[in-house]
Amino acid sequence: MLSRVAENVYWLARYLERAENMARLVNVNANLLLDLPPEYRPGWLALIDITGSRELFDAREKRAEERDIVHFLIADLANPGSILSSVSSARENARTLRDVLPNEVWEHMNEMFMEIKEKLPAALSKRARFHFLQRIIRGMQTLTGELEGTMSRNDAFTLLMLGRNLERADMTSRIIDVRSAQLLPADAPGFQPFETIQWLNLLKSLSGYQMYRLSQRTRVSRSAVLDFVLRDLQFPRACLFCLKEVEHFLRALPRSASVLGSLEEARSFLDNATLETLDQPGLHELIDRLQVHIIGMHERIAQSYFPPRAGASGQSQVQFLSDERQKIPLSLDAPSI
Repeated sequence: MLSRVAENVYWLARYLERAENMARLVNVNANLLLDLPPEYRPGWLALIDITGSRELFDAREKRAEERDIVHFLIADLANPGSILSSVSSARENARTLRDVLPNEVWEHMNEMFMEIKEKLPAALSKRARFHFLQRIIRGMQTLTGELEGTMSRNDAFTLLMLGRNLERADMTSRIIDVRSAQLLPADAPGFQPFETIQWLNLLKSLSGYQMYRLSQRTRVSRSAVLDFVLRDLQFPRACLFCLKEVEHFLRALPRSASVLGSLEEARSFLDNATLETLDQPGLHELIDRLQVHIIGMHERIAQSYFPPRAGASGQSQVQFLSDERQKIPLSLDAPSI
């Protein structure tokens, strides 16, 4: 497989997964605002920080209000992490891969893009937003099923699964970070009755509530939910499960030793994390460090399998990066399309 084709397949999967999980991210925050009393609500600005878009958001001179933030995360084409941008980038990558992908996948993706553009203005209202985002989630799940059900298990499928699982691990961690972005300490007066609600919403945002009950067979609690969404080896959206899938598909590729070494570091970090004693700042730091590990894996995959980028021309493929202070977007040169 040409390295340029490999890169396009990898980013196609990442963009599809990002669009779905951005919809989940917005929904989980909206549900928290509905379920929590005003004094404990985290607001919307935390989502800008979690997605690493504060500098871009401020440059757009938008107000830190719900309407502007939701529009920025869902519909702003100038934001490379927005749902519309992600779907548009996935569609553009798929257009160049029509000899590699099943025709049904391209047709479905094209139809979905047109439907999102058509319904976007009305869907930004509070009344219609939830159903619009659920439609995106289900549409992306359908595309995932079509790809798995119709693609040959060749190198293209391997790169697709690498991109999907790496992005899923990253975005699951960011959905968890919505919870750690809550500014009030967990032991604040009167907060305890609402603790369970937050973790229940987190599980539902990942479509994981029933699977959590089957696995844990216990009430919803902070430490048990964190262990489930970070380290469960059977739930497909748990970070450790995703890393295991990355390892499985990496072993089918040549020149994977450096990536596997970086992967082992990430797995060891998650395995050794003491989730039971983490306070909220500690959880936020853990998520940041996990995302740094994910960035390291991505960079090694790019070095091993993608063409080098000498210039800054063309479309920009974007991954989110975090340092110890804030999350910042990292732009990577894309193949010329």
